[in-house]
Amino acid sequence: MTHLAQKKIILGITGGIAAYKSAELTRRLKEQGADVRVVMTPGAKEFITPLTFQALSGNPVSDSLLDRDAEAAMGHIELARWADLILVAPASADFLARLSHGFANDLLSTLCLATSAPIAVAPAMNQLMWKNKATQANCHTLKQRGILLLGPNSGDQACGETGLGRMMEPDQLVSATASLLRNNDPQAGPLHGKKVVITAGPTREALDPIRFISNHSSGKMGFALARAALAAGAQTIIIAGPVYQETPNGAERINTVTAKGMYRASLEHAPSADIFIATAAVADYRPLQIAGQKIKKSAKQISIELTRNPDIIAAVAALPEKPFTVGFAAETNDLINYAKGKLQNKKLDLIVANDVARSDIGFNSDQNAVTVISADKHQNLAQANKDQIAEQLIKIIASAL
Repeated sequence: MTHLAQKKIILGITGGIAAYKSAELTRRLKEQGADVRVVMTPGAKEFITPLTFQALSGNPVSDSLLDRDAEAAMGHIELARWADLILVAPASADFLARLSHGFANDLLSTLCLATSAPIAVAPAMNQLMWKNKATQANCHTLKQRGILLLGPNSGDQACGETGLGRMMEPDQLVSATASLLRNNDPQAGPLHGKKVVITAGPTREALDPIRFISNHSSGKMGFALARAALAAGAQTIIIAGPVYQETPNGAERINTVTAKGMYRASLEHAPSADIFIATAAVADYRPLQIAGQKIKKSAKQISIELTRNPDIIAAVAALPEKPFTVGFAAETNDLINYAKGKLQNKKLDLIVANDVARSDIGFNSDQNAVTVISADKHQNLAQANKDQIAEQLIKIIASAL
């Protein structure tokens, strides 16, 4: 991450228990060569002391808009001009609201108004506060203004609840910051400032406590697309089925098992995404009843009644403010016609058709060859490794945007 060397980063810290993570974040940014100046809100100082950040950053901590000594040295306008990036982590619900409405009633919000540098915020709050329509509207406004939202993650919270609202981990934020500042021109990435959600891998549908229905998907194409999206500057979330793929540095990973679990995670994250790419091989059906005990090998034949799983890509494409929606059609015959029908019936923006009957480009292969289809044209991508195919697909998607 040498591209953080000598980069000038204002780390804004607002009031919330996640402020303790910001100490580790400061240390890791410094390890990568960044010059970090910490700005704290009054609420932040209730959770962690400025002295901690002064020791970790090697710079005085700024915490007041009306500090005479600070204004006599590097005043707030000079500080705003100094920064290559403003990263607010944690960003409380209150701060997101004030930032979205253009308030300048403390030093941090004033710096955000007075800078020409890119701004990234890492939300951290109770899961119900995050889901609140007011918070989501504020985030939508910020995203429209080009402010990058990093996270939040899902998991256990200090309040005892579980859900979306945890601040991204310091390593994730460092990677995201490095991606954002990888070049002298932070706007160079074609997906800079965009949020991409990708589903990958298979799903499993239980028959009994030890058996399940699944498929051969390895998740390789989805994870290759995640790497390509990160390289293009996007905030990237992978909603993964049960696969053994390494999470790309800087991506947020959400593990799921069943089609219903992947459906819930997708509908939770898709409304705030700019692009949704569905590479996962989701089971179309699941057993209507799951046996409570292992099914014994007694009868010569058994019958299992199946019911349809929810259609993830169709549900995302039907959202009132849907993201740019890209589907995958993994077929064994009549590839193009099936893909075109899926594109039209599900109201997708693009569909990527690939022939999984071919052993050289099918499930578990490191190679792929696909046809990208839109409403008015299609484009063949010749056989190559999946990382190369993913780079081409991301360029096509970025161009279509």
